[in-house]
Amino acid sequence: MTDTIIFATSNEGKMKEIRMILADLGKKILSLKEAGIQVEIDENGDTFEENAIIKVKAIRPYTDGIILADDSGLEVDYMNKNPGVHSARYMGEHTSYEIKNQAIIDKLDGVEGSDRSARFVCVIAASLPDGTILTSRGTIEGQIAKKPAGDGGFGYDPIVYVPEFGCTTAQMTPEQKNEVSHRGKALRDMKKQLKGYL
Repeated sequence: MTDTIIFATSNEGKMKEIRMILADLGKKILSLKEAGIQVEIDENGDTFEENAIIKVKAIRPYTDGIILADDSGLEVDYMNKNPGVHSARYMGEHTSYEIKNQAIIDKLDGVEGSDRSARFVCVIAASLPDGTILTSRGTIEGQIAKKPAGDGGFGYDPIVYVPEFGCTTAQMTPEQKNEVSHRGKALRDMKKQLKGYL
């Protein structure tokens, strides 16, 4: 399994981004599903770091290779940085992102300019075969859009407007998004750390 990295997610959208960025590590990158690992992980940490570490530790019994996991979410300053670590479970795990996105836009009704500030945060944790745990963090700053736009990406992408690009993260090309996204930044930082280790 040493030529393989297991990424603790079953999210295909995420796996696409991850494979693009980590391609030059020269390792096969498998999702949990592809690795045949089925495990219920209770993400009960208070921070993105804690949750990412909980995930890699939960997968450790199943492999002796490198394990990566991310915890990411949307922080809306006007909403006290919520949904934050609860982004995936915000308003219930099975609520569609169309509904979640509209609810956030509605909460910011009448709020203008820099008061609409928000960011995507991503923390990647790695568990190495020798027991070492590494973490990296990336963010992309933006504002909550007045209405959803774009059909790229997934999740909250249609409502996070990035002023320097003049569009939401859902309107960016995959290449653009990987260049500036929270996950892209955290993955590239983690890649540097892993190259040092490898």
